[in-house]
Amino acid sequence: MRQEMVEYQLKRRDIKDPKVLDAMNKVPRDMFVPESLQRNAYDDGPLPIGEGQTISQPYIVAYMTEQLRLRGDEKVLEIGTGSGYQAAILAEIAKEVYTIEIIETLSKRAEKVLGELGYKNIRFRTGDGYFGWKEYAPFDAIIITAAPPKIPEPLIEQLKVNGRLIAPVGDTFQELILITKTEKGIVKESLIPVVFVPMRGEIEKKR
Repeated sequence: MRQEMVEYQLKRRDIKDPKVLDAMNKVPRDMFVPESLQRNAYDDGPLPIGEGQTISQPYIVAYMTEQLRLRGDEKVLEIGTGSGYQAAILAEIAKEVYTIEIIETLSKRAEKVLGELGYKNIRFRTGDGYFGWKEYAPFDAIIITAAPPKIPEPLIEQLKVNGRLIAPVGDTFQELILITKTEKGIVKESLIPVVFVPMRGEIEKKR
């Protein structure tokens, strides 16, 4: 089922990075969804994981990861651990992953699953991702997996020069925005329309 997902949902939609394809082929997505939905784990769509949250469609996980252009030696910050699946994909490619989740039950569950799968290069924090993780900044790449109305300023500050940040930005419907931080400032690019759950916490005061 994993190989079919990679062949039909990813390669046929132009996901080309071999590191991303290998990671998607290796990580058991069924481990990250509720038991009652495991038969649907490789379906071409998002699935509920409890607490009003979802695990993203496999294609979107692969697409967002590919846009970060990871080589393998990076330190990556993820905002919105959720099920832990995106963190696992990142951990297969990057050197270090730092992941923050505002909902404690999801954070603990993801940490347990990722621990059982043997990941040693992921650090977990329960808290508000708006503020990032200053102690470990700057980051080579940042990925936001819940939708803010605009990208939190602390996250832009914690991005390295030449680093890339990807996020679904907007309210009911969003666009994936890719930010590249340069010596001269921020370069922003709109990619594709998406639908994500809203980002919670401090960012809600900005809506």
